[in-house]
Amino acid sequence: MKVMIIGGTSGIGLGLAQHYWMQGARVAICGRRPEKLDGVAFARDSRVSIHVCDISDRAAVARTVAEVVALPDAAHDGQLDLLIVTAGQYTDAAAIARDRSSVLPVLRVNVGGLDNAFAAASDAMMERGQGHLVAVASIAGLQDDYPNGSLYSASKRAAIAICGAYRKALAPFGIAVTVIVPGYVDTARLRELNHGDASHKPFLLSEQEAVQRIAAAIARRDERCVFPWQLHALVRLFNLLPAFLKRARKK
Repeated sequence: MKVMIIGGTSGIGLGLAQHYWMQGARVAICGRRPEKLDGVAFARDSRVSIHVCDISDRAAVARTVAEVVALPDAAHDGQLDLLIVTAGQYTDAAAIARDRSSVLPVLRVNVGGLDNAFAAASDAMMERGQGHLVAVASIAGLQDDYPNGSLYSASKRAAIAICGAYRKALAPFGIAVTVIVPGYVDTARLRELNHGDASHKPFLLSEQEAVQRIAAAIARRDERCVFPWQLHALVRLFNLLPAFLKRARKK
């Protein structure tokens, strides 16, 4: 089995890379900063390859997918069984207020980047008539749009919609599409965004638990996996609120 993970140099992506490596897969870890893997022991294994790739660069993504497809594999050469996209960009309202151009990386990574990855990988998979595309979105993407809603939520709604469109288009070719919709996961990035401590986040999950849930959903070939259920329930309740109350929510 050959697995490609874009955004695999840290956090959930790295955890998934290790999971599939431990399962015996050929794992291609892709990201903008491969030096993050310098101290990661399993990344030096012969079944692991590391690729520099900016998901917002469509041509670079296509080249990287072609490189991964061409890698030798114990089962078959010239294939890609599973693509997982965990790469994401977050910009809060305060940053956007300071610099309006900060919206562009969010769109280029969370929306355009996902399409770049799915387009290149699906082209490779369609030749064999099988494969699996996976995107890790966010439970923020299940929030209905509302006045002053965040750009991040809007970008994740778009990511979920992109997965739905690809699923419909690729089903006749035997290619599955799964969208993972997690709540708060205790990653280094989340802690960084919360001054070093994310313990106050509701229903916070560990990276290990998130990886286990995601891998199980992929194995089942779920169309959508949302967790934890408690936060999902809160989002559903939030969507029922009138607009004036939604505007009072801090972003």
